Amino acid sequence: MNNRPVALVTGGSRGIGAATALRLAEDGVDVAVTYVNGEREAAEVVGKIEALGRRGLAVRADAGDPARAVAGVEETVRVLGGLDVLVNNAGVGVLGPLDTLSPEDVDRVLDVNVRGVFLTTQAAARHMGRGGRIVTVGSCIVQRVPGPGGTLYAMSKAALTGLNRALARELGERGITANLVHPGPVDTDMNPADGPYADGQRALTALGRYGTPREVAALVSFLAGADAGYVTGAEFAVDGGHAA
Repeated sequence: MNNRPVALVTGGSRGIGAATALRLAEDGVDVAVTYVNGEREAAEVVGKIEALGRRGLAVRADAGDPARAVAGVEETVRVLGGLDVLVNNAGVGVLGPLDTLSPEDVDRVLDVNVRGVFLTTQAAARHMGRGGRIVTVGSCIVQRVPGPGGTLYAMSKAALTGLNRALARELGERGITANLVHPGPVDTDMNPADGPYADGQRALTALGRYGTPREVAALVSFLAGADAGYVTGAEFAVDGGHAA
């Protein structure tokens, strides 16, 4: 009989999501990850999870599709036997001047970054008992918008602040915590530390460098663990001083 906790990390095939999935596995957690197009990358993450002696699962589930967002939760519960930790990591960004953003851009960003998070959390909460953990990945742009072009993305991530606080109140009596993590510039394939915009982002941090996915995962791991049982409704910056 398996008594290990079970986690679901959305968008867990690469970047912060993959680092978080592996850190949770190192902590003794069985982990499912969702992906959209990165089937090979998701399989590699699962292989690493299993190499650590944990059970892993890759689920194709687009957070922007309401049915698939919920199905990702249900498949995790069916295969791994429950759900104790949800990490809402999947997200998309469409950046550009205000007058260039189309209704389709708005729909896609809000579908994934807001509706998808809400529906995934709603489905996950139905399966969680006392000690359940919900950790959502926001963005440093919520706390400090450094320049133009981020209106749509900032709006979508700012919505998570209200959701997080409300979840803490609604789920607190069940012993379930909800917290929000705001990464700053992090070295991933979507925003590489040697990319064309990296120098400007690096200059906005107090530490003068990009963070690593592993550094974000470390905080998520703490919030997902037993030692964070009295932490809920809170927001944490892992941004190298971007908001300082």
